[in-house]
Amino acid sequence: MSMSFDQYMRDMVQPMRDELTSIGIQELRTPEEVEETLENAKGTTLIVINSVCGCAAGQCRPGVAHALQSDVKPDNLYTVFAGQDKEATAKAREYFAPFPPSSPSIALMKDGELVHFIERHQIENNSAEDISIALNDAFEKYCL
Repeated sequence: MSMSFDQYMRDMVQPMRDELTSIGIQELRTPEEVEETLENAKGTTLIVINSVCGCAAGQCRPGVAHALQSDVKPDNLYTVFAGQDKEATAKAREYFAPFPPSSPSIALMKDGELVHFIERHQIENNSAEDISIALNDAFEKYCL
């Protein structure tokens, strides 16, 4: 029995999802989950727009993981997966105006308002350590 392309993609992408969920970041897979979660989130909320690209693997996910080892971090941790959970990602991006869609990217919200955003070009042109430092600076500013 041969594997379908969709199953192949799910199997290929699962380790990329696990990199974030294994450190306590909850996946939002549907637009309804995104809306319900973000509309009701209290305090600070980190949302990682995950993707299959090299800069997600080399800089974004490792940078987020390192930043979350800090004592100061957001109250809520979520992720959506661009290109996989398309509708959920589109819904999450509605909360990130005026920034154009980009993946990977990282948003920090406080009481429902976007307070910090790291776009793809800021991820791909920096190291995982740079991403971690930038996130820790934002955490210090907004999460205390």
